Amino acid sequence: MNAKLMRVVQQGEAFAVQSQKSENGQLMKCNIVLQEMGGKFENQYVATMLGNMATFKLAPGDVVAVTLRFSTREYNGQVFQDILLTDFYKFN
Repeated sequence: MNAKLMRVVQQGEAFAVQSQKSENGQLMKCNIVLQEMGGKFENQYVATMLGNMATFKLAPGDVVAVTLRFSTREYNGQVFQDILLTDFYKFN
Protein backbone atom coordinates (compact mmCIF):
# COMPACT_ATOMS: atom_id res chain seq x y z
CA MET A 1 0.00 0.00 0.00
CA ASN A 2 1.10 3.52 -0.68
CA ALA A 3 1.05 6.25 1.93
CA LYS A 4 -0.83 9.38 0.97
CA LEU A 5 -0.53 12.89 2.43
CA MET A 6 -3.93 14.14 3.63
CA ARG A 7 -5.51 16.83 5.80
CA VAL A 8 -7.92 16.04 8.65
CA VAL A 9 -11.34 17.64 8.14
CA GLN A 10 -12.97 16.23 11.28
CA GLN A 11 -12.81 13.25 13.61
CA GLY A 12 -15.70 11.70 15.51
CA GLU A 13 -15.65 10.51 19.10
CA ALA A 14 -14.31 7.02 19.79
CA PHE A 15 -16.84 4.45 21.00
CA ALA A 16 -16.72 0.76 21.90
CA VAL A 17 -18.20 -1.91 19.63
CA GLN A 18 -18.57 -5.65 20.19
CA SER A 19 -15.80 -7.69 18.58
CA GLN A 20 -15.07 -11.39 18.83
CA LYS A 21 -11.55 -10.75 17.56
CA SER A 22 -10.47 -8.59 20.52
CA GLU A 23 -9.29 -9.97 23.85
CA ASN A 24 -11.96 -8.32 26.00
CA GLY A 25 -14.81 -8.59 23.48
CA GLN A 26 -14.83 -4.86 22.69
CA LEU A 27 -12.97 -2.72 20.20
CA MET A 28 -12.70 1.07 20.00
CA LYS A 29 -13.91 2.65 16.76
CA CYS A 30 -14.26 6.16 15.31
CA ASN A 31 -14.82 7.78 11.93
CA ILE A 32 -12.54 10.38 10.41
CA VAL A 33 -12.96 12.63 7.38
CA LEU A 34 -9.76 13.12 5.38
CA GLN A 35 -9.14 15.39 2.39
CA GLU A 36 -6.45 15.06 -0.24
CA MET A 37 -3.86 17.83 -0.27
CA GLY A 38 -4.28 20.61 -2.80
CA GLY A 39 -7.21 22.94 -3.16
CA LYS A 40 -10.45 23.50 -1.30
CA PHE A 41 -12.39 21.04 -3.47
CA GLU A 42 -10.06 18.01 -3.39
CA ASN A 43 -11.50 14.52 -2.79
CA GLN A 44 -12.64 13.66 0.72
CA TYR A 45 -12.90 10.22 2.31
CA VAL A 46 -14.74 9.00 5.41
CA ALA A 47 -12.58 6.28 6.94
CA THR A 48 -12.82 4.10 10.05
CA MET A 49 -10.14 4.00 12.74
CA LEU A 50 -10.05 0.88 14.93
CA GLY A 51 -8.40 -0.15 18.20
CA ASN A 52 -5.84 2.09 19.90
CA MET A 53 -5.66 4.21 16.75
CA ALA A 54 -9.29 5.29 17.36
CA THR A 55 -8.39 6.87 20.70
CA PHE A 56 -5.70 9.13 19.19
CA LYS A 57 -7.17 12.63 18.76
CA LEU A 58 -6.47 14.60 15.60
CA ALA A 59 -7.52 18.22 15.07
CA PRO A 60 -9.04 19.72 11.92
CA GLY A 61 -6.21 20.93 9.69
CA ASP A 62 -3.66 18.38 10.93
CA VAL A 63 -1.55 16.95 8.11
CA VAL A 64 -1.11 13.19 8.22
CA ALA A 65 0.47 10.51 6.05
CA VAL A 66 -2.03 7.65 5.87
CA THR A 67 -2.49 4.24 4.35
CA LEU A 68 -6.07 3.33 3.55
CA ARG A 69 -7.60 -0.07 2.77
CA PHE A 70 -10.59 -0.03 0.44
CA SER A 71 -12.91 -3.03 0.44
CA THR A 72 -16.39 -3.82 -0.80
CA ARG A 73 -19.04 -6.26 0.37
CA GLU A 74 -22.45 -7.30 -0.84
CA TYR A 75 -25.49 -7.37 1.42
CA ASN A 76 -29.07 -8.03 0.24
CA GLY A 77 -28.15 -7.32 -3.36
CA GLN A 78 -26.46 -3.99 -2.61
CA VAL A 79 -22.73 -3.31 -2.65
CA PHE A 80 -21.12 -1.26 0.14
CA GLN A 81 -17.63 0.19 0.29
CA ASP A 82 -15.59 0.33 3.50
CA ILE A 83 -12.50 2.48 3.97
CA LEU A 84 -10.22 1.51 6.85
CA LEU A 85 -7.35 3.69 8.03
CA THR A 86 -4.63 1.09 8.58
CA ASP A 87 -1.74 3.37 9.55
CA PHE A 88 -0.99 7.06 9.96
CA TYR A 89 1.80 9.44 10.88
CA LYS A 90 1.00 12.94 12.15
CA PHE A 91 3.34 15.73 11.12
CA ASN A 92 4.12 18.38 13.75
